Amino acid sequence: MSKALDARPLADVQMARPASAVRRVRLEPTLVFGLLLLGVVVFVAIAAPMLTPYDPLEQRFTEAFLPPFSAGHILGTDNFGRDIWSRIAHSARLDLQIGLLSVLFPFLFGSLIGIATGYLGGKLDTAIMRIVDVLMAFPFLVLVIAIMSILGPGLTNLYIAVGAVGWIPYARITRGETLATRHLEYVLAARTIGCSSARIMRGHILPNVIAPALIYVFTGMVLAILTGATLSFLGLGPQPPTPEWGAMIAEGRQFLLLAWWMTTLPGLALLVVGVALSLIGDGLAENRGG
Repeated sequence: MSKALDARPLADVQMARPASAVRRVRLEPTLVFGLLLLGVVVFVAIAAPMLTPYDPLEQRFTEAFLPPFSAGHILGTDNFGRDIWSRIAHSARLDLQIGLLSVLFPFLFGSLIGIATGYLGGKLDTAIMRIVDVLMAFPFLVLVIAIMSILGPGLTNLYIAVGAVGWIPYARITRGETLATRHLEYVLAARTIGCSSARIMRGHILPNVIAPALIYVFTGMVLAILTGATLSFLGLGPQPPTPEWGAMIAEGRQFLLLAWWMTTLPGLALLVVGVALSLIGDGLAENRGG
């Protein structure tokens, strides 16, 4: 009985670790630059109607193929005379939405699966991990394209396809962390004083294993945005005339020699978002490692 009582403070101390870890976050230059860069993109996405002079769907055939820095069109126009800057700015909202929503469900579902299988073990763990191994044998993009070819093109089907495959990395990450955590003293102490498995996983395991999965979220967002752009490029994503960076690149590829800005500028927008999210992930990883 004395051992059980002595175990309570230990569990409480370990439960306080996530909060103290948050207080120790340092403003790494990588993290700061990534946040600033992402902040600019988010601001453009939110304020796009106020920052753009034209409707992104408005066609002006008399102004087609105007180069960057033309009068009234800072980034030029496309083959339909639509303003490239207006289309890129309005597309930022859609692409960020794809990155966020495509990661939200996989993160939640994959993390819960990883914690449950890692802590409970047994046949459930074996069965789910064999499913994960089979899915991991196929490239991520190939699986997503296969699902999209069955469901058909469209934004909703894109979320379903990415979510159906994207939970796997989060499950593997949290399962590995749980396997390393479930035999630590504070978990054994909680088990000794009679805490249920659900309470231990929620109150003791989750706060101490979720950090790596949260860091991977930013890598997952980059992958989701690039996947969305790739599917749009192939005609499986958001359908025209909806402005989307991948679709804009696809529309401009046949005019690459005549109007290079139609493909180059949306590609640069993808690059900026990818770099921003990658820098944030790297900065958080450096903080955690430090």
